Amino acid sequence: MRTAFIRSLIELARSDQRIFLLVGDLGYGVVEPFAQEFSERFVNVGVAEQNLTGIAAGLALSGKIVFTYSIANFPTLRCLEQIRNDVCYHNADVKIVAVGGGVAYGALGVTHHGTEDIAILRALPNMKVLCPADPVEAELATRAIAAAPGPAYLRLGKSGEPRIYRTLPVFEIGKAIEILPGKEVVVLATGSVVRNAIEACQNLAENGIEVGTYSVHTIKPLDQELIARLASQARMIVTVEEHSRLGGLGSAVAEIFTEVPNLRCQLKRIGLPDSFFQAAGSQEFLLSRYLSAAALEESIMESCSLGKGTSLGASAIGS
Repeated sequence: MRTAFIRSLIELARSDQRIFLLVGDLGYGVVEPFAQEFSERFVNVGVAEQNLTGIAAGLALSGKIVFTYSIANFPTLRCLEQIRNDVCYHNADVKIVAVGGGVAYGALGVTHHGTEDIAILRALPNMKVLCPADPVEAELATRAIAAAPGPAYLRLGKSGEPRIYRTLPVFEIGKAIEILPGKEVVVLATGSVVRNAIEACQNLAENGIEVGTYSVHTIKPLDQELIARLASQARMIVTVEEHSRLGGLGSAVAEIFTEVPNLRCQLKRIGLPDSFFQAAGSQEFLLSRYLSAAALEESIMESCSLGKGTSLGASAIGS
């Protein structure tokens, strides 16, 4: 995803002199092509994320489109006050890019995990929050936020995520993309674990369980129209995210559920627990219990079994 991001940003910068890239002393092996071609529009601020965000806000308020880039929670939580007061309050054209969302940097421990970022940033006024699923969505999301005025957060993976799409999908901020058809049970997934959700749902289809699957690449603004429609038609909606179960996609969908009249649909939220990981290891290792394709397949199948033939007069939120 990060390669798709920097490639798209370079193409955009060639045609738009307003585009700047600021980094926090990292990204080596990724950002050099931009730095070499646009040295006057590239700044390595150093390990000083508050300053990084302040400089970005100043440039944006002078008419620039500024991308900040760092790993996991550093360009978000470490400088949250500056994002809130300098960027969002002024609706400044700053695009915050975090590589390695979730537990992609799992071996480095909790300090490098980004598992609360969606919850925190989607609460900020004026902020858009995008979590692409693959390099195709990463490229389209980069172009979309560059063209959209105001702040945005782009959450990328880092593990060489494979392409999901054979052809370019229609991409619009705030509009989910249907991957697999299905009406009674629907999975809404976001970020790099979309591929695990697809694999799980394909395995279920082979066993006669048809599960619709959507890539929800935008958490804010959320595709409220789609979710309200699905909630009024489906028997079960399952959300999948590499993020705490608190405050992310599942919580955003639950908020919409409270406003759907005569709701007869259950909601199952699958994500990471509300706790710090006590182990360090690869992303695959840390996600194996919760978000691997096998774990998702088992959880979705269990949810489908529990939902069959039951009275669904109110939404049930599982974890």
